[in-house]
Amino acid sequence: MAERSDHRREKNRVVSFDSERLILVDEADREIGHASKADAHAGKGILHRAFSLFVFNPAGELLLQQRAASKPLWPGYWANSCCSHPRGGEDMDTATQRRLHEELGFTCPLEFVYKFQYHAEYGKAGSETELCWVYAGVSDAPVHVNDTEIAAWRHVQPDVLDREIAESPEHFTPWLKMEWQRLRGEFADRLPGAGPPPRRKREA
Repeated sequence: MAERSDHRREKNRVVSFDSERLILVDEADREIGHASKADAHAGKGILHRAFSLFVFNPAGELLLQQRAASKPLWPGYWANSCCSHPRGGEDMDTATQRRLHEELGFTCPLEFVYKFQYHAEYGKAGSETELCWVYAGVSDAPVHVNDTEIAAWRHVQPDVLDREIAESPEHFTPWLKMEWQRLRGEFADRLPGAGPPPRRKREA
C-alpha cells in the first residue's frame, strides 16, 4: 500500500524548472560554465550537455514516451524512453538515474553508447542545442509515468519503429530520429534485440 501511495505522489510532481542550472560545454564537451534551462533553450540556444536514454524490455521492445502537452518544445511528439540534462555539479550516472525515476518511476543499469552534437529549432518557442550522451539499457520494472512530463507511453518493436518513422516522421522528435538512425546502423550491436533493419527481398 505504501508503494502505491508513493507512486500517486510522484504522478503529478513537477520535476522540470526553467531556473535549473544546466552545464554549458564547448564542442569537445569541456565544461565552460552554466546557464538556466530557460536561457539555454531560448532563441538559437546555447550548447549544453544532455543525455538520451533508450530502455528496452527483455523482449527487445523499446519504451517510447509521448511528451506532455505542457512541454515548451515538441509537445505531443513521440520520443525515446527518457531525455534530459545533468544539472550543475551532477555527474551523468546520478543524472540519468534521477531522471529515469522522476519520469518513469524506475531505475536500471545503463550502458554509454556514443555522444554527438545537434541543433534543432521548434519555431519561435526555442531550440535544442546539445552535446548529447546516448545510453541503452534493459528493464522489466513496472512503468509509473509522471503526468507533468509524459502524456502516454508504449513499448514498440524496433522494426515497427523503423516503419513508423519512415511513414510519419512528423510524429517524432528530431533527436529520436537522429539517434535511432545511428543506433540501428553503426551501433546496432550495442542494443538488446535491436539489430540492423532486415534487408528487403528483391522482387523477382
